[in-house]
Amino acid sequence: MLSELDGFSACKEIRAIKDIPVIMLSARGEEYDKLFGFETGADDYVVKPFSPRELMARVKVVTGRHGGAAEKNIITAGKITIDTLGRIVCIDGAETELTAKEYDLLLYLVKNEGAVLTRERILDAVWGYEYYPADRTVDWQIKQLRAHLGECRDYIVTVRGVGYKFEARH
Repeated sequence: MLSELDGFSACKEIRAIKDIPVIMLSARGEEYDKLFGFETGADDYVVKPFSPRELMARVKVVTGRHGGAAEKNIITAGKITIDTLGRIVCIDGAETELTAKEYDLLLYLVKNEGAVLTRERILDAVWGYEYYPADRTVDWQIKQLRAHLGECRDYIVTVRGVGYKFEARH
């Protein structure tokens, strides 16, 4: 009953963009309305009128379920912690400065931990198909990244004749 978009459509659009808690507040209290609200992605459906205490209790429960949402943005691999929202990398708790490509390369390696990645695969994933770098771009960028990783430089393992592998050693 919103002016431009109904709540069900708004919920669908929110879900398409981001995984955040959604509580629908509605005057529509029929069972099919509630079920449709849940089908569109609502975490809870509250029918008007409702008490503020009830709403706060429902908010607490729903946000508790989604409490891990912020943690999904944090990736930990050994002594390396990556905040994907802030594009921040910390080594053993201390923030380290990386270039945009170094960050992208590290994130790709960490997300594919344990997999042997060819130079070509790394180039496609980090630089994209439209970019035609010099033959040794990946090797040079790995060298730069290792320098920034300090004591964690050995997490990036060279696989002779193939490419690289990320292994966080504890």
